[in-house]
Amino acid sequence: MKFLATAIVGAFVVEVEPQVDERGLFARTFCAEMFAAQGLPSHYPQCNVSMNHSRGTLRGLHFQAEPGKEAKLVRATRGTVYDVAVDLRPDSPSHLQWASVELSADRRNAFAIPAGCAHGFLTLEDGCELIYHMSSIYAPDLARGVRWDDPLFGIDWPFSPVVIGERDATYPSFNQEMVR
Repeated sequence: MKFLATAIVGAFVVEVEPQVDERGLFARTFCAEMFAAQGLPSHYPQCNVSMNHSRGTLRGLHFQAEPGKEAKLVRATRGTVYDVAVDLRPDSPSHLQWASVELSADRRNAFAIPAGCAHGFLTLEDGCELIYHMSSIYAPDLARGVRWDDPLFGIDWPFSPVVIGERDATYPSFNQEMVR
């Protein structure tokens, strides 16, 4: 695996290095030792799946407040998405910066997002599915969100969403109190 740094401190694009032969391919997608060496979680007690029917579906920007901050390892298992993380950690050198990666089932790449960041994505084709590995168990009372188009972040989405859930469409603009 290759770990490519992003604009967010501690966030990486994880690329696989497939071994290809006449049978197909084989690639390592996770190694606790390699992840720990990058300062990433090496234990993920929860895994979720997100199925999205239509191109232009937006989910996010989601995060959990203290003490339930969660790191995420996100991978597209079907289709292609524009995946975004925003650094909400007040003491981070990349505070309020964002990073994006095009996750593709064909490329088998992943986005390792540190705890304390908001996360969202926009589907670039119909029938996208993502797998999320979470570093902590979901706590509904700590679940938060912030506007996907908050001008404070200035995220350069490839196009405006076509499908967005009511909860995601009505999140407020960011303020630092949200993360506490």
